Amino acid sequence: MNAAFENPEWLNYHHLRHFWMIARHRSMTRAAAKLKISQSTLSEQLAELEDWLGEPLFERRGRELHLTDAGRVASEYAETIFTTGHELITRFRQSGKAQQRVLRIGAVGPLSKNLQFDFILPILADTRTKVVVIAGALDELTRHLLEHNVDLVLSNIPLRADQEQNVFSHLLGEVPVFLVGGKTLKLAHPRFPQFLKDIPLFLPSRQSDVRADFDLLLANAGVEPFVHAEVDDMALLRLLALSGEGLALVSKIVVERELQSRKIKFMLRVPGLAEKYYALTVRKRFQNAWLGEIVEAFRARLKELGKSTHISR
Repeated sequence: MNAAFENPEWLNYHHLRHFWMIARHRSMTRAAAKLKISQSTLSEQLAELEDWLGEPLFERRGRELHLTDAGRVASEYAETIFTTGHELITRFRQSGKAQQRVLRIGAVGPLSKNLQFDFILPILADTRTKVVVIAGALDELTRHLLEHNVDLVLSNIPLRADQEQNVFSHLLGEVPVFLVGGKTLKLAHPRFPQFLKDIPLFLPSRQSDVRADFDLLLANAGVEPFVHAEVDDMALLRLLALSGEGLALVSKIVVERELQSRKIKFMLRVPGLAEKYYALTVRKRFQNAWLGEIVEAFRARLKELGKSTHISR
């Protein structure tokens, strides 16, 4: 038998988890408060782990702690260890439920319900899988993701590398953006964006990347828009579009069903504008093959939505 198995060096998982929490919060004080232990105790345990590994795991920059190269390696291993542990516990807790799988999805609040529905629907065909959807703000859902309370987060905003190094943004696809309305506009040859000067617009809030790109596009053309309402809820934006009181700026997936039922009377694609959608995970690759298959099928769905749409005026 291999000597390493006869005399194993047991890793102190307690200390490793505390290191992992410090890495997540970049602060000894915040990590200690979250763990409900004293800062001195946490500092001692980190020192013991560093001594055991033989490498410093953090360096201080101002008030924040940042991972060293060794710390980043340790953090990746810790992430894998705790994810595997969570899967182990979940597997045995569900052993009396005919091996039912639970897929926990976080959805950023303003995200289109149509998009969420299209992502979830194929999963429901598998009776072995239970789907749990949690809506919330991006920072809140990111915390749930890191704590393994959700398996992935659907978002129209990627996380920058400097926001959270342990979360990966997988691009699902991009969908063209349109100006749509529930009333026909009598415009023989609408010249974009000049024809918008006197038309009420319903726009996403300024937190949206699409809104920022749209504002820049109009500013470059010297057009001052008439913003009648700005909202961060896609369901409300869709209803405003159908009201006939103006035009709403939405991605195609938001009004897809209204297009099929012919409730949309005006639709004009905004040149150069598309909304991107992401799946955020704690791993570079999807940990389950079946989840990877779901994601690939959804990518194909978004690609189909990217095809041209009849423009009615």
